[in-house]
Amino acid sequence: MRLVNFEGRLGFDVVGRFVDLEQASQGRVSSDPMASFAAWAEIRRLASEQTAGDAGRLIVPERLGPPVPRPSQVFAIGLNYRDHAEEAGLPIPAQPMVFTKFPSCLAGPNTTVPLTSDRVDWEVEQVVVIGRETHRVRAGDAWDFVAGFCVGQDVSDRALQFADKPPQFSLGKSAPCFGPLGPALVSLDEIADRDDMKLRCSIDGESVQDSSTRNLIFSVPDLIAHLSRYCVLRPGDLIFTGTPGGVGSVRNPRRYLKVGETIESEIEGVGRLSNRCVAEP
Repeated sequence: MRLVNFEGRLGFDVVGRFVDLEQASQGRVSSDPMASFAAWAEIRRLASEQTAGDAGRLIVPERLGPPVPRPSQVFAIGLNYRDHAEEAGLPIPAQPMVFTKFPSCLAGPNTTVPLTSDRVDWEVEQVVVIGRETHRVRAGDAWDFVAGFCVGQDVSDRALQFADKPPQFSLGKSAPCFGPLGPALVSLDEIADRDDMKLRCSIDGESVQDSSTRNLIFSVPDLIAHLSRYCVLRPGDLIFTGTPGGVGSVRNPRRYLKVGETIESEIEGVGRLSNRCVAEP
């Protein structure tokens, strides 16, 4: 199933048309995106019953919000692709490098991104959405706690991130609209091979990142087991699982985003984000 936040209401994307969740359930399930996780089994049942004939209004991409707009926690993982570690000249980490993107940075899949400095970078990421409370879960059981995937863009102000030592990872990655998310929450059964998901990012049509989750250092189950060992993960929590090689800050010469450029971030089977860069107000 593909769940979308269309004009603030949660529903199914059925061949590009919107089926309102509250209407489809005859009021049994709220259309509030964050309330949906309490009725996940019912949502899955409803999804199996939808047909193209049930679909309503055409989905306008510009009116989509983040499928999970108000998570209690947003975890992010640094240096989690082998090609990214290699391009940065850094050793492979022995355990996940964890930071956070503050939830206020989350934005819709087609929102504009205000550039906060002349050193703002791009990072396409696979985002995992937690489906139920998760604590001290073994890696072998971790997939049972996942609701699905989104495409994420971990926009990063390198000027703020590396303004001092140690770096300010969380602040440098949490400005307004620095977390485009979507276009849908896609359930696991929609993904042909969850261990080999293709990720791509382009700037104004030029390919800058092209990799696969098979290059992850720590897999999704490994990350969930690690995080849940120390924290309680709640329904709707997000995990930005890391970015592959191709970011601007380690290029020679370095390259950063400019006003007027468009970032396109894509994961095969999940969808695409399209975010135009604008001047900070």
